[in-house]
Amino acid sequence: MTGESDMSVMTSPSVLIKELVKQTCVQRYGLSLEPWQLSLIWSFTVSIFCVGGLLGSLAAGSLASKFGRKRCLLLNTFVAILGSVLMLLSKTAMSFEMIMAGRFFFGINSGNLLTSLAVYSMYVMEITPRKLKGIVGVSIGSFLSLGKFSGQLLGISELLGTEKLWPWLLGFIGFTGLFQLITLFFLPESPSYLLLDRGDQRACEKALKQLWGNKDYSREIEEMLEEKAALQSVRSYSVLELIQNKTVRWQLITIAVTFTSVQLCGINAVYFYSFDVFRAAGIPEQKLRYAALGTGLCEFSTVVSCVSTLSLISNHVFVCIFFFAIGPVGVTPSLPGELFAQPFSSAAYTISCSLNWLSLFVVGMVFPILVEKLDCFCFLIFLFFCFIVGLYLKFNVPEIKNKTPLEIAAEFDKMHCKPKREDVTEKYANRIISYETKL
Repeated sequence: MTGESDMSVMTSPSVLIKELVKQTCVQRYGLSLEPWQLSLIWSFTVSIFCVGGLLGSLAAGSLASKFGRKRCLLLNTFVAILGSVLMLLSKTAMSFEMIMAGRFFFGINSGNLLTSLAVYSMYVMEITPRKLKGIVGVSIGSFLSLGKFSGQLLGISELLGTEKLWPWLLGFIGFTGLFQLITLFFLPESPSYLLLDRGDQRACEKALKQLWGNKDYSREIEEMLEEKAALQSVRSYSVLELIQNKTVRWQLITIAVTFTSVQLCGINAVYFYSFDVFRAAGIPEQKLRYAALGTGLCEFSTVVSCVSTLSLISNHVFVCIFFFAIGPVGVTPSLPGELFAQPFSSAAYTISCSLNWLSLFVVGMVFPILVEKLDCFCFLIFLFFCFIVGLYLKFNVPEIKNKTPLEIAAEFDKMHCKPKREDVTEKYANRIISYETKL
C-alpha cells in the first residue's frame, strides 16, 4: 500500500535528505545548522506524515458513507500523485519543504481523507464472503508489510537509494497510486454499502455477481437485509454519537486499545529510525540499508534471514518484528469492520485510524529522545504497553471468529452485562434504535 511504502522509503536516503536540508539553509539563509536543529527538522519531516494521516482519518468515515468506498478510493489516488510530484521535484528545486509537504499529502492519503487504510479495510471486508473474512483480514496486514518491504528494497544502493536517484525513490509511490487508479475502474462498489446505505438491492446483486461469479446470492442478501431490518431506523453515526452510545462502549474501547497499541509496541519506531538503531548496534555503515531491508522482509515473511550477521541488539529487533508480524499486523486493521454494525463502521474507522496516527506522531517525535536518554532500555516502555494490552484482550474481549457484528455485540453483552433471559442480539438492536429516537 502507498502509505506504508512511504513510511519505509525515508530510511535509506535519510543522510542525503539531511544534506539537502543543510545545503538549502546555507544557500537560502546563510545559516549553518547545529546538530540539534538538523535533528529537529528531520524528526518533523518524519512525523508530519502522521499529522496528515490524523487529519485524513477525521474525515474518512463520513466521506465513505456519503460518497461510497470506491469513489473515495479513486479520489484518494490523486492525493498520492500530488505528494509524489512534490517529492520528486524537491531536489531540483532545492527545497526540503517540498518533501515535508509531500509527506503531509502522503499522510492524508494513508490516513484516509479520501481513504487508504480505513476505507480500504472497509471496502475489502464488505466485498468478502463471511467464510473468507478471517484470511482476507489478515491479508490487509500482509500487504501493509509488503508496502514497507517494497520501499526498503527500492532504497538499496543498487536500485534507487543513490545520491542521483533518491528523489525517484520518494516519488515512486505515485506510480503505485496510478496503478491503483486504473485497477479500481474495473471493481464494483461495496455490495453492503449499496444495500444498507443506498437501499439499492438490484445494484447490490449486480456487484455480488461481479465479485463472486454468476450464482444465487439470495442467502447473502437475506443476511444483509436482516441487518438492515434490525437497524432500519438507524442512520450512520457520527464520531461524537458513537462515543456517546453506551451500547457499543466495549467495542469502542477495544479498537482504541488495539490501534493505539500497534504504535506503542514500538514497531514503527524501528522503521522510522532503523538506521540509527542498527548503527548503534554496530552494523557497518555500508550495510545499514540491507539490515533495514531485513526488517521489512522479516515482517513480511516472518522469517529471520540474516540473524547470523547481526549483533545482539539487532537480533532483538528482528525477534520483535517477527512477533509483531504474526500478531497485531494481521488482525488489527480489520477490527472496526468486524466489531461494528454498518451504522457505526464509518465512525469506528475514523476513531481507530485517528488514534493510530496520533500515536504514531507521538512515537516519531519522542523516540529519538528516548534512545538518547535510555539507550536500548527504551523498549522497556513499549514492553509495558504490550503487557497491559495483552491483559485487556485476555479478560475483556470475546472470540469474534465467523460472527456477525450483531452476534459479536451479543458476546460483549454477555461478557460484561450478563443478561439472563432476553435475547441479547435483539436487545442490542433495540438499544441502538432506542438511542436513535432520543437524538
